[in-house]
Amino acid sequence: MSNPVITAADTRSSAVAATPAASPTVAVAHFTARLGFETDVSDVHADLEAGVAGLVVVDVRSDEAWAQGHLPGAIHLPVDRIATDGPRLVPAEALVVTYCWGPGCNGATRGALEFARLNRRVKEMLGGFEYWAREGLAVETAQGRYLRPADPLTAPLASPACGC
Repeated sequence: MSNPVITAADTRSSAVAATPAASPTVAVAHFTARLGFETDVSDVHADLEAGVAGLVVVDVRSDEAWAQGHLPGAIHLPVDRIATDGPRLVPAEALVVTYCWGPGCNGATRGALEFARLNRRVKEMLGGFEYWAREGLAVETAQGRYLRPADPLTAPLASPACGC
């Protein structure tokens, strides 16, 4: 079954079409820009597994949150310490990826802003630690690494990659 084109008359009853979609040219610019600011759990995992040089993943949460579990290979640098400790801990040429708890928290955004203020290339990891753990990826604590079962609402059970 094909979907018909939404007409001007349909926009009066459509919550989606009530505000017209941007032109394709404007949409390309917008979505390209978003990808310049954001990355996702699956892509970060793939790059860490591949050992991509120059990638530095930064956990911007508190000491207590870090101890509860973090991404293997991440460095711990809470937002309020980025301005002072970031230049010493993160190479100037690195591509920084910040993360915090999850989509309900903007700590990763604040951390990314601090790295941008340090003139660093930076992206925010969408989903944060919550989606990393929910997708069944390795989590590290002082006791070692562990895996949680993947949540079928966030990831395919057979693979950590969503296929997008």
